[in-house]
Amino acid sequence: MKKSELKELYQMMFPDYPDIVTVKQLCEMLGVSRALAYKLISDDEIQAVKIGTSLKIPKVSVINYVTEEKKEVRTSA
Repeated sequence: MKKSELKELYQMMFPDYPDIVTVKQLCEMLGVSRALAYKLISDDEIQAVKIGTSLKIPKVSVINYVTEEKKEVRTSA
C-alpha cells in the first residue's frame, strides 16, 4: 500500500479513536471478543507494544490489518 493511500485511510477509518488504542478499544473497533483481540496480537496479526502491564496498539496497525489482503491457506484433501 502506498504511503498516500495509508494516510487517506488513516483519516477516514476510526476517526473517533486516538492514535494509540487499548485492547478494549481494539475490540470495539473490530467488533471482536477480548480473547480474539489478544490472539490477533499474539499471532502478530496486529502490532502492539507492552508498556508496563498494558498493551498499546497503534491505530495504523489496526488499519493495516483491516485493509491487508490475506492469502487463503488451502489444504490438500
